Amino acid sequence: MSEWWTYRPEDFLMFAPRTYWRLFELHNLAWWPAQVLAVLSGLAIAVGLWRGQPAVLRLASVVLAVFGAFVAWAFLWQRYAVINWAAAGLAWAFGVQAIGLLVLAGRSSLVLAAGRVRRGVGLGLMLWAVLVHPLLALALGRPWLQAEVLGLAPDPTAIAMLGVLLCADAVARATRVLLAVLRAGALAWCAVSAVTLATMGSAQGWVMVGAAVVAAAALAFGRARA
Repeated sequence: MSEWWTYRPEDFLMFAPRTYWRLFELHNLAWWPAQVLAVLSGLAIAVGLWRGQPAVLRLASVVLAVFGAFVAWAFLWQRYAVINWAAAGLAWAFGVQAIGLLVLAGRSSLVLAAGRVRRGVGLGLMLWAVLVHPLLALALGRPWLQAEVLGLAPDPTAIAMLGVLLCADAVARATRVLLAVLRAGALAWCAVSAVTLATMGSAQGWVMVGAAVVAAAALAFGRARA
């Protein structure tokens, strides 16, 4: 029997990378053409954020709550949990995040962030989630059918959540606390996904690290300027 220090992280992986990416292919085929509606919804949110429309935050929170709940049930619970026992817990966490976003949408103290940097980074993350993240499949040599699309896959959905939450601020303490919790939840998913992808040997893990670092830096910059 090998000594414990001889094991590498990938030795603890419960599934082959090709099995993981195959999940997205099956998921996309099962729910087509929901991807079109999801992308159009994401673009509408991005346009609203770019124009600085205050009402877009509530609309975005509701839309992302629906997306989060769908990802929790249809992908994490129904598909990912079949190959990874920890995915059931991740599904519950994503579901709680969705509930939190619904609560946030109903808060009257929710306002657009005043800082240009934070809103610019938030908009950039939103556009990445909608337009660029699905292209990573082709860029990394996987078939188009394995693309991760906002609203159907967890990674772009979490990045979009980060983007919208960066653009939000609050005048009431309770709403500020809720915003902080939701941001922490989205950042936590980025960390979990980055570790999983790194263990699989996928360079895509650096995308999740980058999203988390950029978001955290924007938040820190905003606090320093406040």
